[in-house]
Amino acid sequence: MAGAPDFDLYRLSEEHTMLRETVRALAEAKIAPHAAAVDEEARFPQEALDALTAADLHAVHVPESYGGAGADALATVLVIEEVARVCASSSLIPAVNKLGSLPVVLSGSEELKKKYLGPLAKGDGMFSYCLSEPDAGSDAAGMKTKAVRDGDFWVLNGVKRWITNAGVSEYYTVMAVTDPEKRSKGISAFVVEKGDEGVSFGAPEKKLGIKGSPTREVYFDNVRIPADRMIGEEGTGFATAMKTLDHTRITIAAQALGIAQGALDYAKGYVQERKQFGKPIGDFQGVQFMLADMAMKLEAARQLTYAAAAKSERVENDLTFFGAAAKCYASDAAMEITTDAVQLLGGYGYTRDYPVERMMRDAKITQIYEGTNQVQRIVMARNLP
Repeated sequence: MAGAPDFDLYRLSEEHTMLRETVRALAEAKIAPHAAAVDEEARFPQEALDALTAADLHAVHVPESYGGAGADALATVLVIEEVARVCASSSLIPAVNKLGSLPVVLSGSEELKKKYLGPLAKGDGMFSYCLSEPDAGSDAAGMKTKAVRDGDFWVLNGVKRWITNAGVSEYYTVMAVTDPEKRSKGISAFVVEKGDEGVSFGAPEKKLGIKGSPTREVYFDNVRIPADRMIGEEGTGFATAMKTLDHTRITIAAQALGIAQGALDYAKGYVQERKQFGKPIGDFQGVQFMLADMAMKLEAARQLTYAAAAKSERVENDLTFFGAAAKCYASDAAMEITTDAVQLLGGYGYTRDYPVERMMRDAKITQIYEGTNQVQRIVMARNLP
């Protein structure tokens, strides 16, 4: 056992550990104080964006060659997890910046990467991802948004729904049908800018949770964009979209981990303070068993998520399975853990004076977006390792 101290399997590197500590300190100092108000007022967490951008943590995944931090997939997970621990809405800033821009990273031309990843890295504009439509959710290949070639331009028409940070983001990766005969192989990807003529936004959705992150429809009314804004070759958009989700589902798992950790931390502190029958309720075995189960589920979810992040970085063959499994398991665990945290706080847990009810509401969306957990199970079944 002489080599035991250097046995780094299943342990974060020193750099990753330091990153977690840095992000946690920043999140607690600059983001946590505004979390309740952001939720209550359903307003964009500008304080979080400012703090994350100032610390270069708003889009850590952007490669160094385009002015980014060049963080690996696990580092990105740690940033999102630690921000989500105090405010799920704010964690959508680094998460959706990755989701929106990853198609450009994976499939974009060198010119496109330079044009859009640089401003993203500098903090000059956020990126959103436009895949879902009113009639094309889980069946994304059934989309109706069209792009028609017109000389050196493409003209886009259609509606995208459930677009996170819509209206705030400067840039949008948009999937549109360029050849209606080919279904998924007739879909192409484009970068659309907020300022392009014909781009407009619906009213913000009134949501159960993540209220600080605006979710709106995006409308494209004869939006003319230069042909060089197509991401990759014509007809490859859907494949790029699915490849993107293999990587970014792991960021949703990270978000779920953070929300669950925040709820567990709060509940753990509460049961030590709250007294009934002359002693802290944390002394009762029934309460101890609940906490033990919460911590166990969270740790299992974390190990699966970090393993998936490592596979994302190495682009291993079983990434599709692991990405879906991490997202599905972590989000189901987060819903159970936050619900139990509310239970442990009793009547107080049900009020907005305590953060766990917000965490419970925020956890729910992690089971739904970037592919419902029912769809994740289909994905897993088709990609069993």
